[in-house]
Amino acid sequence: MKHIHYSWFILAITFFSIIVAGIAMSSSGVFIDPFEKEFGWDRSVIALAFAISLFLYGISGPFMAALLEVIGLKKMMLMSMTTLLTGIILTFFMNQSWQLIIIWGVIIGLGASLFLTVVSPYVANHWFVKRRGLAVGILTASTATGQLILLPVLAAMIENESWRTAMGLIMILSIIMIIIIFLFMKNTPKDAGVLPYGLDQEIQESKESRKENPIVIAFKGLFQAVKVKEFWLLAGSFFICGLSTNGLIGTHFVSFCISFGIPLVTAASFLSFMGIFNLVGTTLSGWLSDRFDNRWLLFWYYGLRGASLVFLPFALNEGSITMLMIFTVFYGLDWIATVPPTISISRQIFGTKKSGVVYGWIFASHQAGAAVAAFGGGLIYRFFNTYSWAFFLAGVFCLLASFFVIIIKKQHSNQLTNEGIMTL
Repeated sequence: MKHIHYSWFILAITFFSIIVAGIAMSSSGVFIDPFEKEFGWDRSVIALAFAISLFLYGISGPFMAALLEVIGLKKMMLMSMTTLLTGIILTFFMNQSWQLIIIWGVIIGLGASLFLTVVSPYVANHWFVKRRGLAVGILTASTATGQLILLPVLAAMIENESWRTAMGLIMILSIIMIIIIFLFMKNTPKDAGVLPYGLDQEIQESKESRKENPIVIAFKGLFQAVKVKEFWLLAGSFFICGLSTNGLIGTHFVSFCISFGIPLVTAASFLSFMGIFNLVGTTLSGWLSDRFDNRWLLFWYYGLRGASLVFLPFALNEGSITMLMIFTVFYGLDWIATVPPTISISRQIFGTKKSGVVYGWIFASHQAGAAVAAFGGGLIYRFFNTYSWAFFLAGVFCLLASFFVIIIKKQHSNQLTNEGIMTL
């Protein structure tokens, strides 16, 4: 029996690290009501804190990618998880809304950034030659896994105990991951005494980027990327992706269900049930991105997601659990399925070496969209006393995103692959 390649251990450590960071961010939806009841804060203010967090962890993505090249994977993961843990601990002492904005919006947002933006493509690109798409799919799906396992548990803790008990669970998981990262994480395959998975002969890589300032690396990547039309198409579609996923569904789905009389734990269970199908759909998407035209994958993903979001308000208005379950399955399969093909197209266009920083900027656009939906959803609810318009508009925007990605011409992408590797 062959030994398991160490790259898969790195994948597992990264997988569970993303789970912890992912549940910290996706749990925002179940904390809205308890924060509103205990502190008397306006829902739009709470949504603002979550929106800042979503935006900040996205906009810091390219800088995290640059720091990875300078500091290394292990130190970056330790620093990020420690920052996340610090923010979680501080939530136990907050009593003013501005403190929520700083703690959740800034500290937790920065702590989650590395894990939820660029660590997946970084690990896939540096530890894998074969099965890169599958590796990205598995790592991307890990955010759904945490949601699947823990969100109903957190909701039950909030309902039966308090939100502090739920936050305590996230704190314990963060401490466990800091210990695991410290003991077992490696910066590169060379540090583990192996080659990247699927590589038979070592390739000499330039270390020139390590001498540069990470801020310079990040902005240099941006200035070169903005000259390429495909960057804007990917960034625009990913803006809509963020708007229609963790910005809207992740932040407001539970509250939307509660407004129709669905209990907190039941609503959280529906959201976590999406995670089951998202785990399947995103892993499958990674497998498909190794084999099929990524543009057409994205075209169908966005189109089907848009249809499901338009369908949701009708399902809730009908009060049909069956229709809501249909939405949960359909939307769940598509939730983060867009990530593997987007990363794949970025790598094709900009080359393996530079795609991490460029994807960081594309993901920043994703989180800008998420922030718009998180805050905008709260405003729409405040003025119309319903989320229906927010979900309908998100569905329409998804249809627009499907046209953005199909405009990317396959033959032009192949041409840019060669140019990108040489010039970027």
